[in-house]
Amino acid sequence: MEIIWDDSFVRILNKWRKRHPKLANTFAEKLTRFVQQPYEPSLRTHQLSGPLRGYWALSITYEYRLVFKFLSSNQVLLIDIGSHEEVY
Repeated sequence: MEIIWDDSFVRILNKWRKRHPKLANTFAEKLTRFVQQPYEPSLRTHQLSGPLRGYWALSITYEYRLVFKFLSSNQVLLIDIGSHEEVY
């Protein structure tokens, strides 16, 4: 699985990491799991609906989500990271 990090997402991620430095390792572990097995149950990967139709999310922790879009079967664009309220 190829992960695409555009400049917009990198800025969002850097701000998130500064606010939540203790979760940096958790983020890295979840992203590694996602690359290996996108639908692993612990990630809670799910398709979004409504205004975010066409996007997907996975759980970093109970509170934080990573929003992304499948560009192809083996290519993913990372969109946003934050709390449930921030990204939805």
